[in-house]
Amino acid sequence: MTEIPDVWPLEQDPRPASVLPMFPLGGVFLLPRQILPLHVFEPRYRQMIDDVLDGQGRLAMGTILEGQEPTEDGEEELAPRILHVCGVGEIARHEKTPDGRYFIWLFGLGRFDVEEMSSDRLYRKVSARPLEEVALSPAHEETVRDELRAALDSRADEPLSLPEDVPVELLTDALTQRLHLPQNAMEPIFTEVDIEKRARMTLRAHAAFPPPKLD
Repeated sequence: MTEIPDVWPLEQDPRPASVLPMFPLGGVFLLPRQILPLHVFEPRYRQMIDDVLDGQGRLAMGTILEGQEPTEDGEEELAPRILHVCGVGEIARHEKTPDGRYFIWLFGLGRFDVEEMSSDRLYRKVSARPLEEVALSPAHEETVRDELRAALDSRADEPLSLPEDVPVELLTDALTQRLHLPQNAMEPIFTEVDIEKRARMTLRAHAAFPPPKLD
């Protein structure tokens, strides 16, 4: 006999999982609120886009780990290992060519913990849960926000017009996009769940990879 639960109804998992198609690419990180243009030409991924457009319009962008990139022969490279955190995106726009290829524009919805699962399609699938993040301390929020604003302004042609209370995580992701970091520097930032730590890591990367000086 199963035990009688202490409460009813049973508590729901605060991070419900979704089964999503996965598009794995090396060196690609889909950040929240980012628009990522993609050219889809392989048959398995054309099948994936067909299915996604017939469904909820969402997919997971998997980042292939360095050294796992596909090669021309063998079977292992058909399923290269991926980073355990993926950006989940929704197709905001698509164009299909007469020969069946796609041009899509993927809008980043958020970071997700992923676990690969079996797939009955040509493409891979993952079970994805929203990443649980650690909120920023209110005592540090203003200082971190000001530092991020200054870093962003230093990489823009003109000062950015943003609300005073723009979330720190949005500023962090916006700065990260502008840095164009190598994969080994990007992975720890992308997977960091503590918002303040992520912001500090991004600011350190900003200092380590300064913008080119204009003549």
